Amino acid sequence: MAEFTFHHGGVSVPSLDEALEWYGRVLGFAVEKRFYIAPAKAHAAMVRKGPLRFELFEVEGAAPLPEERRFPPSDLRTHGNKHVAFRVEDLEEFLAEMEGKAVDVAFVVREAFGKGCFIRDCAGNLIEFVEEPDA
Repeated sequence: MAEFTFHHGGVSVPSLDEALEWYGRVLGFAVEKRFYIAPAKAHAAMVRKGPLRFELFEVEGAAPLPEERRFPPSDLRTHGNKHVAFRVEDLEEFLAEMEGKAVDVAFVVREAFGKGCFIRDCAGNLIEFVEEPDA
């Protein structure tokens, strides 16, 4: 089987400039490059934080995110990509930081199998953060 590694995730947003500001201020991503994808009529940017990359798209005439895609349990009822997930060392510390930045926390899970949360970016897209349990 061919070898491969993860490269990036991507989301569509109504305003690329607002998303770049949000992903930088809230999560510490920096712009790696901006570009235009003519066939999709999309202004895009690749943002990076260490080895992590995330691609943001502002597409002419794009439909807004449906309400049911803004809440993890209802989002699972629609086929397709769901979210990206990032690991955090301490979920409670992360949640306190997000609260300090007035971030929209969509869902928090504290179970024996692990702890995590979903936040919404400035466009309502879900992003998961996971604290793995001690082995």
